[in-house]
Amino acid sequence: MQSARTIVAALLGCCLWGTSTLAQNNSVKIGVLDDMSGPYAENTGPGDVASVKFAIADFGGSALGKPIEMVSADFQSKVDVGVGIAKRWYENEDVDLVIGIPNSAIALALVKVAAEKNRIVMPTAAATSELTGKSCGSHSIHWIYDTYGQTKTIVSALGKQGIDSWFFITVDYAFGLAIEADATRFIKATGGSVLGSARHPLNSQDFSSYLVQAQASKAKGLLVANGGNDIINAVKQASEFGLSKRGIKISAPLAQFPDVHGLGLKIAQGLLISSPFYYDMNPQARAFTDRFTKEIGRPPSFIQAGTYGAVLHYLKAVKAAGTDEAKAVLAEMRKIPINDFMTTNGSVRGDGRVIRDMYLMQVKTPEESKGEWDLARIIATVPGTEAFRPLNEGGCPLVAKN
Repeated sequence: MQSARTIVAALLGCCLWGTSTLAQNNSVKIGVLDDMSGPYAENTGPGDVASVKFAIADFGGSALGKPIEMVSADFQSKVDVGVGIAKRWYENEDVDLVIGIPNSAIALALVKVAAEKNRIVMPTAAATSELTGKSCGSHSIHWIYDTYGQTKTIVSALGKQGIDSWFFITVDYAFGLAIEADATRFIKATGGSVLGSARHPLNSQDFSSYLVQAQASKAKGLLVANGGNDIINAVKQASEFGLSKRGIKISAPLAQFPDVHGLGLKIAQGLLISSPFYYDMNPQARAFTDRFTKEIGRPPSFIQAGTYGAVLHYLKAVKAAGTDEAKAVLAEMRKIPINDFMTTNGSVRGDGRVIRDMYLMQVKTPEESKGEWDLARIIATVPGTEAFRPLNEGGCPLVAKN
């Protein structure tokens, strides 16, 4: 027979467990882990926070009878800081979903953390295609774009223009290395060759030595395998070095509209861009852009536009599942078609890759532009089934098991 002390202890443990469980479920909580002040802040950061707030408001501010809350943090371009913040959110602050993450090394680490904690991670800003390849995860959805789709679209288009030899200027971490690896595959597939590569640290200011190497290689194409401020600095300095005048075709597969704006049309004109979004692609996109511009002061990048859709889809899945438990929500996210102002009948594949159409765009000349943000025109639509890596080629263990 149990003693009174044992029974009280058991009851107390039960009650404390119940209180803890209730505390963990008193809201649906979203964490925006982003670059708020560094090289990727213009394309992500405060704009991602605004997009998440818009999505929460448009959903009604509550789900399952609970408030939808948002927290945000700057990972300071440091992998250990970013991973530490996400772990704290999952373990101690009851965050259900971490979104944003414009750093591929952090995103790859959080795929494992999310699975261990039974929470969800959606790297809307990270680009490496490994997130749906060998490093895919059961609790991760790669929502917007990746290095495979971006490089395939650009390299294939330039290959048709006769650009068959290339040099890379690559940011030296998982993101840049993934761009280079994916681009190399497509260059070789079109019969081209890679004549060299130069690696640079994140947030570089001086690209002169790398540009000298590119010029000496005699390559017809220079592929800038980086993002954000690094794209702006590298392409501006390439222009100053006169590479385009020497017939070298410069491409930046991960360039977005804020990058083009930062470069200016005089330098960026003719640059090819792969994007799932353009601010004037339909009335709904135009309305979102006007709303975003009123809040942030400029139109959204495609990451910021996509982050809105990602949160809205997540909240729809929470409602459909009747719970914010991760596995149940993920099942609904894979089941519900994706429809918003930038995606029509998109879907989440078994490896976590979202399949949607992409657009090949070309930056306008200063004479063609009708306004400050009238930067590019759509020259081709690439169906999602062609833009992204086939399911059986990525090596995702989740797919292999099925």
